[in-house]
Amino acid sequence: MRAKSSPTAGKPYRQRFAATSLISDCPESKIGRRLRDDLQQAYDLIQSGLARATAAASSVHGTLRLGVMGALGHESRPVIEAFRARHPDCEVEITEFHFSEPFARLRSGEVDVQLMWLPVREPDLTAGPVVLTEGRVLGVAEGSDLASRESVSMEDLGGRTLLNPGTRTPDYWIEAMLPKHTPGGRLIPRGSTARTFHEVLALIAAGQIVSPLNAHVGRYYTHPGVAYVPIRDAPLTEWALVWPTTNQSPPLRAFVQTARDLGPRPINNDTT
Repeated sequence: MRAKSSPTAGKPYRQRFAATSLISDCPESKIGRRLRDDLQQAYDLIQSGLARATAAASSVHGTLRLGVMGALGHESRPVIEAFRARHPDCEVEITEFHFSEPFARLRSGEVDVQLMWLPVREPDLTAGPVVLTEGRVLGVAEGSDLASRESVSMEDLGGRTLLNPGTRTPDYWIEAMLPKHTPGGRLIPRGSTARTFHEVLALIAAGQIVSPLNAHVGRYYTHPGVAYVPIRDAPLTEWALVWPTTNQSPPLRAFVQTARDLGPRPINNDTT
């Protein structure tokens, strides 16, 4: 003879719990009331645990490592502060990289994302939203015939010697800043090699090279013997976030979204 099955057997947990509660509501059933209270505590613990797990999975926390060139760490403060306001459990760690090895730290994993001038056309990297924009100046020795001009043109670079960036920079990327020809087709020769921005300034001061530079250098960097002259027809520099395509970490996604929401900001280089 088959034993009778429980009326609540096989039912979902919530239904079994409800049925147990009804049975235990009987004032004669002290055991039932005790069971109900014990099950209620267990149920509450399960629900609170699930809520904490869900919140932890959806929150953004940790450290984002941002690579920048020199003073652009300061110019990036608006997006960093907005990101921190949105995600107070996150930190942003700023690391400097040099133009002579523009992608090395991204590819080694030393940084999560970099602020770089465009274009960036690397198959393993993603170029995201533009964060900053600015014009350009020409760095020349103070004794140069160009130093006293109010401005120069890209055509004035013809026959002038520019920096040799070395072999670790893609041609398309460095030529966006240091072209090999003027708009009219005149050759712009390459000269001495430098690895850091301060080495570039030393070469300019010595009269060995001239160099197009981003306009913010006139605000942040002074160097004996160097003058900065605006380039009136230079293309606008766009500084965008760039990261390894395989990196999809929550802090990175949140930082990129913050930058996208804020949109590009022109760098104010007015020193007057």
